[in-house]
Formats: sequence, structure tokens, C-alpha cells
Amino acid sequence: MPPIRQAIPADFDPLARLWHEGWHEAHVAHVPEELTAMRTLASFRNRLDGFGDNLRTAGAVGQPLGFCAIRDDELDQLFVSPEARGTGLAARLLADGEARLAARGVKRAHLLCVIENTHAAAFYARKGWENVGAAIEAVQTENGPFRFKLLRFEKSLDAKSAPPQK
Repeated sequence: MPPIRQAIPADFDPLARLWHEGWHEAHVAHVPEELTAMRTLASFRNRLDGFGDNLRTAGAVGQPLGFCAIRDDELDQLFVSPEARGTGLAARLLADGEARLAARGVKRAHLLCVIENTHAAAFYARKGWENVGAAIEAVQTENGPFRFKLLRFEKSLDAKSAPPQK
């Protein structure tokens, strides 16, 4: 299994394709059309630049298999390629994101999940995330926050399991 590492610019174009394809596969039938229209390949590529040091991946440089991005107290994004599904990579990326949040001092993290994405919701629940219910939440777009109804998951983080800060 490839190690989890910091994403670098050589990873961004393939990560944008992975994210674009994975997002449309999981969400297009369940989110407002206005949001889908904003979720272009270029928008995903631009958003990757904004994550900076908060974006981690696994796989050879230029051939990433998945990624996890954190923001503030949020596990913001988690996607793996179809070929990496079922390998444990998603769980490893999730644990890495949790550890990075804990290392920042986050005590209670959250993530958002499309209500109909039952596969992802079940995965988060298995990994100790608590479904605290559906609410109108904001997701980031190039046009600013876009609000619609999503599931919110929360998890208390243990600072002892966080890696030392560099």
C-alpha cells in the first residue's frame, strides 16, 4: 500500500480528474442542478490549489489513488479512485485527516455528506463518526458558499493519537 504523502503540483491535474469523476458519480443525481453546473473539471482543479498543505494523497507522483483535504475543524474532502476502493486506502486517508485535525488542537471535527450517499454515510459511521442529522449547510464553490440540505457527521478526536507537529 503506498504511503500517504503531501500532494504536490504534479498530482493536481490527475487529482482534479479523480475528484471530478468521483463527485459526479456519487452526487450528480442527488444535489441541486445549480451546484452540479458549478462542479466542472476546472473548478475542481482550482479548488485543489486552495488546499495548500492541507491536501494529502497516496500513490506515485502524478498517479494519485485518492486524497483527503482538511479545513478548519472539517474533514473537507475524501475521495479514492475506483481501483483503490476496497483496499483500505479510504480508511487510511480518513485516519490521516483525523490525526492532522487533532494535531491542530481540534477536539470535535465535522464532515458533510450528501443525504443519499448511503455508502459514504455507512463508511463514516463504521469509522466512529456520529450522524448528528440533516441540516442546511454550505459547501464551497468558486462563486462562494452554496447552501443545501446535507448530513452532518461529527467525531471527537483524541490528541494522543495525533502525530507530532513538524
